[in-house]
Amino acid sequence: MSDRGIPETVVIGVGNPLMGDDGLGIEVLERLRLGWSFRPSLDLLDGGTWGLNLLPHVESARRVMFIDAINVGREPGILVELEAEEIPRFLARKLSPHQIDVKEVLALAELRGTLPEELCAIGLQPESVEMSTSLSAPVAAGVDRLIERVIERLRGWGYVVEEAEALPGA
Repeated sequence: MSDRGIPETVVIGVGNPLMGDDGLGIEVLERLRLGWSFRPSLDLLDGGTWGLNLLPHVESARRVMFIDAINVGREPGILVELEAEEIPRFLARKLSPHQIDVKEVLALAELRGTLPEELCAIGLQPESVEMSTSLSAPVAAGVDRLIERVIERLRGWGYVVEEAEALPGA
């Protein structure tokens, strides 16, 4: 936690779970929330398709990690990792249906001088972004690998990440 009582790191799952692979960020965020503990504490934020409502969360953090389906034109299910300068902030190529919102948040934070010190996006190449409540087979198969990479990155940032203890009877 920062001296202002705000977590230094915010992990934001973005996407629309009604649009197939676009729901990846929300799926992974929920699995992190239920299956893992983090010390010191950090914010696991369901960004959904919040758009500019994400701005206060981005501006208050020292580090931000977006988890998302990231379309870079590669084979479906391939792990994709982007650093701050690689995350599009202007109209370049569209990485996902909600990217315009994230792009606007990052551009506004940069303009206001409040962009986090560290910023990354980690996800998988989507196969299908169309009306569906389930992930495609190649993306579903990559979820565990994506979670492992998110945990590696958080440990690299100094977090102790441990599997949450199973509830009795579970």
